[in-house]
Amino acid sequence: MERSQKQKMLAGELYHPDDPEIQADSHDAKAWMVRYNASLALSPVERRALLRERLAAVGDGAVIRPPFHCDYGLHITLEEHVFLNFGCVILDCAPVHIGARTQIGPGVQILTADHPRDAAAREAGLEFARAIRIGRNVWIGGGALILPGVTVGDDAIIGAGSVVTRDVASGDTVVGNPARPLPRRGTI
Repeated sequence: MERSQKQKMLAGELYHPDDPEIQADSHDAKAWMVRYNASLALSPVERRALLRERLAAVGDGAVIRPPFHCDYGLHITLEEHVFLNFGCVILDCAPVHIGARTQIGPGVQILTADHPRDAAAREAGLEFARAIRIGRNVWIGGGALILPGVTVGDDAIIGAGSVVTRDVASGDTVVGNPARPLPRRGTI
């Protein structure tokens, strides 16, 4: 049996994003975002309930400050006490997992969506996506971009404005475009 376009998308294979099932998920996400992004006056508990309506999993104490934008929401997992500041974007065409106590600054973009390097495949409207995994107790500075397929290890720091194109080891601090590790220093 041939896999659906959505199954292909989640598996990291080439897929057609105009597929009716994918478009229905996108439409539902847009309607949910209108509600969520109007929720600033609600209590954190009420906003977390809204998050749990759409996201794959939302741990206790997780917070996303509106406005927030995503492709589907269905493929985003937030462990306990994750914090996303204002204006974050998660393109979740593939799973995005964010570990406990991770703090994400304003305007951060987490992008699983990608496009073929082959011009004919792009012209045919094909896309693909790669999952992103962010470990526990990570700090991501404002305006950083996390690109498709990246894994960020526990306790890592990503400097503001950095463009993360490769995996980040646990405990590393990376900065720049493309992001590169800083030398490790002793503890304070």
